[in-house]
Amino acid sequence: SVWAIGEIGTSNQDILEEIAQLLEKEGQIYRVIIQTLTKLNYKPALARIARFTESEDSAIACAAIAATCKLSGDDNQVHRIIKFLNDKNIHARRGAIQDLMDLEYDLAIPDIAAAPVSQSLRLRGMRFLADQAQEKRTVDDSVMESSFDLAIWDHPQDLTMAYEYPQKPSLERVIQDLYNTDFAYCYLASKAMLDFYPNAGEILKKSFDENAQEDYGAHYHIIKLFGWLKYEPAYDLFVDTLLNLGDKFVKSRIAAAISLGNLGNKQAIPHLKAGLESKVWKLKYACLLALDYLGDSSGRALCANDSDWLIQLKGKSYPPQGKQGREVDQGD
Repeated sequence: SVWAIGEIGTSNQDILEEIAQLLEKEGQIYRVIIQTLTKLNYKPALARIARFTESEDSAIACAAIAATCKLSGDDNQVHRIIKFLNDKNIHARRGAIQDLMDLEYDLAIPDIAAAPVSQSLRLRGMRFLADQAQEKRTVDDSVMESSFDLAIWDHPQDLTMAYEYPQKPSLERVIQDLYNTDFAYCYLASKAMLDFYPNAGEILKKSFDENAQEDYGAHYHIIKLFGWLKYEPAYDLFVDTLLNLGDKFVKSRIAAAISLGNLGNKQAIPHLKAGLESKVWKLKYACLLALDYLGDSSGRALCANDSDWLIQLKGKSYPPQGKQGREVDQGD
């Protein structure tokens, strides 16, 4: 009921006070109550909300800190919200992104980019904040571009891990963690695969064929891993995924584009340029990154006047001589 009132909206002070009084009762869904009171700008609840900033439940604490920032107009505590992006509580990590969106705190875009949360959720938060920043010109274009590069390239080495293995994990454990619904474990497993089992492509392919076809998360992570592992037999899979899979597999199409770049086969260039015709901005961005990796800048010319300002920004920027380019030069 509280959530519904937040969606509908109300300025009735009696109703808002009744909602605020729920904070004093045990067993309530405090995060939703706090978010609703904040959304409806009920400042008389500020002191009661502030008590939850030290909650043992980090998802609740994060919401309370965001609420006190917004209701007081003082963002001095935003750094505490940013820390929750790497919390061991998955709900806190996800909630922190939403809380930063609610605060329109666009300076957190680089921090969100490196959080061990699903790529789709990170990009949703980043894109919302980037659109806000673009209107206000509060974030430098180079910071914007490097952040989206990192999030869409999505290499586990670039992310801040929430967990760690106490010792070298078995290959069986690593593959099992690629199917975890908590993507922080998937990223940890991806990093372990690259560090400890770089020649496990065939075993990974067997698992993919048997178990990943209806698991959208694992499908994404394994396709991406095939690219990092330079598993050449997956080339046709990448092309088929990029060009033929439907909306449910958008993130896998992004992974396929990046993996085509990683594989280094320039026969992929026409397929990646075809991907630039997509209406999905993040897929177009991934295709631009992959084309850069393959040393082809023609895609940038195609996107230099794109209707999407972010794609246009990427199209007009100078092709990077950064991480991806250095890897190609070294013959990786």
